[in-house]
Formats: sequence, C-alpha cells, structure tokens
Amino acid sequence: MRKIIDLSVAIQNEPVCDPPGMRPSIEYTTHAENAADFVAMFPGLRIDQLPDGQGAAVERVTLSTHNGTHLDAPWHYHATMNRGERAITIDEVPLEWCMQPGVKLDLRHFPDGHVSSAREVEEELRRIGHELRPLDIVLINTAAGAAFGRPDYLDLGCGMGREATLYLLERGVRLVGTDGWSWDAPFSATRKRFAKDGDPSVIWEGHKVGRDIGYCHMEKLTNLDRLPAVGFTVICFPVKIEKASAGWTRAVAIVDG
Repeated sequence: MRKIIDLSVAIQNEPVCDPPGMRPSIEYTTHAENAADFVAMFPGLRIDQLPDGQGAAVERVTLSTHNGTHLDAPWHYHATMNRGERAITIDEVPLEWCMQPGVKLDLRHFPDGHVSSAREVEEELRRIGHELRPLDIVLINTAAGAAFGRPDYLDLGCGMGREATLYLLERGVRLVGTDGWSWDAPFSATRKRFAKDGDPSVIWEGHKVGRDIGYCHMEKLTNLDRLPAVGFTVICFPVKIEKASAGWTRAVAIVDG
C-alpha cells in the first residue's frame, strides 16, 4: 500500500525559521468577528439570521515567496541561466520537473556549515546504489531538518557547493531540495569563510550554478528522515505567481507500497 509523506512545513505566525524582518505574519478573523462583513454582502440579511450568528473565518497573510516550503526559480539566483538565456520565473518552470522519482541523500553526518562536494555526493549515491537519471528529484537530508523552529535552525546543516550542484545538473537533474534554510551552506558559515579569505565566489555558490544550467530547488522541507533512499515519487507544483522568483509548494512524497 502506498504512503504519502508530507514534505512541507506549515506557514506560521512569526516562526523562528527565517531571519528577523523576513518572517511571515497571519491575522486571524473568527466567524463571529466576520459576521458583519458577511451579512453586508446580502442586503436585508441580519446577523441573527446566520446560523449561530456566525459568518466565515478569514485570514490575512503577509509573507514573501520565500517563506515556508517553497520552490525557487532560476530567476531568483540570477537574471540569466544556461550561460546567457533569460532566467525563467516560477510561472515558467516546466511542470514535468515537479513530479518525478525522488532520491534522498543522507548528509546529516556532515558538520554545520560544511560545503558538500561532488565526491561526497558520488559516495552517497554509491552507498545507496543509485545511478542518477534525468529529471530525478534529489533531496538533501541535513542536520537542520530536526531543528526546524528552533532559534539555531538558520545556522545548522551542510550546504551544497558549486561542484556538488553541477554534479547533479550535469546528469540531467533539474529540481532538488533541502531541509535546510538554504540550498547553500548557512549564511553564518559563509560569512566566516568570506571574512577569512575575501573570496566572493564562496557566497551563494550553489545557487549561482543556475547561471550555467537552469534549475530549481526547494528549501525548508521536512520529514526527509522518513523517506527511503529511493522508491518514491516527489510532487511539488509551485503556486503560479506571475514573474516571481519563487512559489510556495505543498511538497509531498508518495512512497511505493
């Protein structure tokens, strides 16, 4: 019997999963609070004529396209992709990228801030006995996944560097994901590397691979520890926002029975 595993975190009111100033907020209006606005749409209707005097519950949400579990389009990383083409926005992402066999790479043993290499990706693929196929959706299980919602979440887990990202894309992968805040290593670790050597190429090195080969990645996934290494399908269609750099997704995995 097949099993569906939710890979998406909930969008919450001011959660500790984004830096200050980037967090979503939700304003909740109850059935009773909204009764007056509800009856106003029907001239002559009184609140006491509504069942239990209640209207409709409504929420007003303020957030960015990068809050919650979301899918980044190549436009987020750079204005161009594929070495000079205009980068596609989230409403232009090919839907066939978003429903494909999944592969989970377990990199939880790497220290926080580690930048994963192509060799390490290759070793993990060898360990699980999988040869990448075009359009496989590769998910990276890091140490950050178990810490979602904690104050230290933003600083935890390893990231995918330039060569590791290229390794996947050169084999036909076009959509990847992580349970960390970013596909790259945490900004706190990257700041230290930049401060030490002054090398700007270490900043967003995984993201910027999109300049060479256009691709998408999901961030802030959850429950990756519940997935097998292979034998599941990922479905992660993004919300269609015109000309946007990202879209929220209710990503799920369907595990073969």
